[in-house]
Amino acid sequence: MNAPADYSPRLKQHYMDVVRAQMIEEFGYKNPFEVPVIEKIVLNMGVGEAVNDTKKVTLAAADLAMIAGQRPVITKARNAISTFKVRENMPIGAKVTLRKVRMYEFLDRLVTIALPRIRDFRGLNPKSFDGNGNYAMGIKEHLIFPEINYDKVDSMLGMDIIVCTSAKSDNEARALLRAFNFPFRQ
Repeated sequence: MNAPADYSPRLKQHYMDVVRAQMIEEFGYKNPFEVPVIEKIVLNMGVGEAVNDTKKVTLAAADLAMIAGQRPVITKARNAISTFKVRENMPIGAKVTLRKVRMYEFLDRLVTIALPRIRDFRGLNPKSFDGNGNYAMGIKEHLIFPEINYDKVDSMLGMDIIVCTSAKSDNEARALLRAFNFPFRQ
């Protein structure tokens, strides 16, 4: 996606106009640069069936590329694990790190389109923070993203989504993500 030089994603504008002021009011920051920001989003897809068929990793990487809008990195096993029939340097998954414009575009699609498409969705777990202001969630089916064609998918793949923020505590990060309309359950 080649955007014009003055292009700014909708959620970035929302952060500048609404979220920053809301956070300053709630936490009493003295400097606007103290307000936490979302630094990056990491998408990780582990493919358990890759042990039997390495083509599955390539298909998973292609799906992840469609979801993220940029080419993923194929992750390889560091150690050999004989009980799982995994050899060293065997491709076992794919990951992508999104920053800046692509990050905000993905976040917008995740919150407004993908999460509401999950069956029996009751909200995100508000306790999935790591203590340093980063949020991790798992998705069981990657089919919830509109970029994936349901008819062309041969297997359901799960994925991990990690939202890394500059917040110093979980409460600050929770307030930041809530301001971005993350649907946390009560």
